Amino acid sequence: MRIAGRGKAPQGAPLAFRFEGAPIEAFAGETIAAALIAAGHRSFRHSAQGGMRGIWCGMGVCQECLVTVDDEPNRRACMTEVRAGQRVTAQVAHPMPCATAVPAPTPGPATPCDILVIGAGPAGLHATLAARAAGARVTLVDERGSLGGQYFKPLAKAHRPVSPQDAQARAGLALAERVRASGAEILAGAAVWGAFAPDEIAIGMPSGGTRFLAPRRVILATGAHERALPFPGWTLPGVMTTGAGQTLARAWRVAPGRRVVIAGNGPLNLQLAVELLEAGIEVVALAEAAPPPRDPAALLAMARSAPGLLARGLRDRLRLLRAGVPVLHRHLVRRAEGEGALARVTLMRIDAAGVPVPGSERIFEADALCCGYGFQPQNELARALGCAQHWDAQRRMLVTTRDETGRSSLDQVFVVGDGAGLGGARVAAAEGHIAGAVAAADLGHAPDEAALRRVRQELARARRFQAALWSLYRAPDPGWQLAEGDTPICRCEGVTRGSLEAAIAAAADSGAAKRATRCGMGRCQGRYCAPLLAAAVAAAQGGQPTEEAYLAPRAPAKPVALRDIAQGAEVTADAR
Repeated sequence: MRIAGRGKAPQGAPLAFRFEGAPIEAFAGETIAAALIAAGHRSFRHSAQGGMRGIWCGMGVCQECLVTVDDEPNRRACMTEVRAGQRVTAQVAHPMPCATAVPAPTPGPATPCDILVIGAGPAGLHATLAARAAGARVTLVDERGSLGGQYFKPLAKAHRPVSPQDAQARAGLALAERVRASGAEILAGAAVWGAFAPDEIAIGMPSGGTRFLAPRRVILATGAHERALPFPGWTLPGVMTTGAGQTLARAWRVAPGRRVVIAGNGPLNLQLAVELLEAGIEVVALAEAAPPPRDPAALLAMARSAPGLLARGLRDRLRLLRAGVPVLHRHLVRRAEGEGALARVTLMRIDAAGVPVPGSERIFEADALCCGYGFQPQNELARALGCAQHWDAQRRMLVTTRDETGRSSLDQVFVVGDGAGLGGARVAAAEGHIAGAVAAADLGHAPDEAALRRVRQELARARRFQAALWSLYRAPDPGWQLAEGDTPICRCEGVTRGSLEAAIAAAADSGAAKRATRCGMGRCQGRYCAPLLAAAVAAAQGGQPTEEAYLAPRAPAKPVALRDIAQGAEVTADAR
């Protein structure tokens, strides 16, 4: 279902393609996933374990929305732009390679550059601006075709605003325009698939082939993806992350469903609920794992550091109250059910320790469930480069060890924003500015010291707000305890909780469990299941997770054709 009006209008030319032989109407500039969901299709691929899968993360990480396009398999529907006349089919579990060989450009030697910024969200955009302002040459790389990342979620080029956009969208557009005008080299739609050394970075180009860069400094602003909280039915088409639901509605003007349940932990779920209501979509219920926000000290700290953000949160809660949307605190998803796709969601109350309360189940009819239980840093590139990591017990995640400028244990590498440990958009912007300025100073340029002082003050305020916010939203972490024995923990390989618990009982070691079950060996490379496995192994050992308990990152970090890997091997061999 498309979202009509509401200050936006299609501007892409109407076109048609075929899905499973049936014609589908679309607009130029939108993704295959957006067009299919708008047409009522929720199932995109056949899983090896039986059943269908649909969109899950909506940002190209999970690989759940793979389709075959014009006989070429393994195309991510959420990242692939629709074209007139395309033949799209639901991908089979084990597709044959593309029958037609497509030559790729021959890569040349690694190109030197001053500073490479990876990621074009708030952190990467501000890092680029600060480094350029100091006089450094900057190359900015992002896998998406537009600048702004997952926070700004710019309106897709298939649509145009016909009335003023909200403050968040306006800020993102203005920031992206400043970066375009800064003189930085921008590689949009390009994916970093290999980080072999700080001066040996492999980038898959939009037109095919690999380009190698040899930067003097690297700023990783890779952002985060949502955490997995497995429960029975979480792989059903129609169940997706909160971020995916927001991308559909905010960027693609497509409703995730007609009746939507939102569940999780954190303010993003509240924001999505309000945005869906404003778009005319029925929000059936909002389940928040945290208790009601009644901590006066946290509220006072938020009011002092960012009164505008606190006021927005209060307005959003009032909007839900006026609309009659049930807001259920200390509730989690118990199960999702449906024949082939989502039809019902069961919510259950939990006590202060996170234990489900018997008899508290409530069932809601829904065709979409948006789940957002916090985030995990996308630290694969930092770990592949060898940046030191440590376990953050308060936020329950593995984070990169950095100094006050964002510099990692490797002098040439800075890690900033949510990819280094979650702090929100304002923290990310300030960290990006500081890292960009300091990286430029490393190379002999002179950053604006007055601007740096202001940004450091802004960073301190933003961190105070974020600490208070998460104090307000603190909730138990059930891990995989809501999953049943036959519930998949590894979505890609279909490895169940029962199989993993048996493997851990035999040897409390993540590597052994991976080898015994194939957990983490699928297309997403363990981005969702590895933190769950690491936590379970640590619990069996009686300690906290360490980097060794996580599955080691391997190239390619992003989907890439074998021909590009082979060409990359030739270039790196020649360089040595």
